[in-house]
Amino acid sequence: MTSAVLRDLLAAGPAAIDGGLASELEARGHDLTGTLWSARLLRDDPAAIRDVHASYFSSGATVGISASYQASRPGFERNGSTAEEADRMLALSVALVREARDTAASSGATQPMLVAASVGPYGATLHDGSEYRGRYGVAHEDLVAFHRERLDVLVAASPDLLAVETVPDLDEARAVIEALQAYDVPAWLSFSCADDATTCAGQPIEDAAELVAAAPTLDAIGINCTKPEHLGGLVARVRAAQPGLPIVVYPNAGRVWDGAASVWLGDGTDLLPRPAVTSWFDAGVSLVGGCCGLGPAAIADVAGVAAART
Repeated sequence: MTSAVLRDLLAAGPAAIDGGLASELEARGHDLTGTLWSARLLRDDPAAIRDVHASYFSSGATVGISASYQASRPGFERNGSTAEEADRMLALSVALVREARDTAASSGATQPMLVAASVGPYGATLHDGSEYRGRYGVAHEDLVAFHRERLDVLVAASPDLLAVETVPDLDEARAVIEALQAYDVPAWLSFSCADDATTCAGQPIEDAAELVAAAPTLDAIGINCTKPEHLGGLVARVRAAQPGLPIVVYPNAGRVWDGAASVWLGDGTDLLPRPAVTSWFDAGVSLVGGCCGLGPAAIADVAGVAAART
């Protein structure tokens, strides 16, 4: 698989990608309490994960992102699994998206449908909200080793692309970029942001865009699990700093994550405002989707906006 697959999708114009996985599983009645979060169902109920992926493809998503966000050897080992079992479940996460794509295609979905392996941040495996703070106090070489261990397994599962996501700071971004040098797989790198100008760790989004633009292993910058109202400013800053850099956005529903209680707090939205989605596409965003709290209905709505523009 060459990077042309992702680059062609990015260049083709407005399109939808998938929405929140864990929040949709919870909406369907699954209990995700515990440190493994949605990754627990890779062991206990993989069909439930496959069904959510299929629902997003059937809603018009062009990219399905795997349930490997919070999956890691240390996380599974803390919950009684061996390293070999952890690797099997990481590989399974990619296979489930592929199965869901085949299901959606057999049901009549005709849009491009790519399989993305989620590469979540180190902080996600701590299950304490660290992915919304960053600056873990972990040495650079340890972060590189952490990501490379998972990437070895995920890349071997043959995804179409890697969705490196919810990265809170440039420190971890640099570690991921170094780890990615060992592989030839299309990838985007997506940041979690605190406001309309900075990453969750407080660095200017322009610095993040410069880092991504200079990385030969990356095809696009993303902004995800960020409040929708912040995206306009963030996209404008990225576009001004790096005019030719493709952009992917998938905000959350607008709530705030309480890492200690493992719950989303506050009011949010079930659908992204159409004027906002239109404005993001107008600003040159290639792909729009949803993160925590935004389900298949939200993605179908985004796909409708995208289709109206092509």
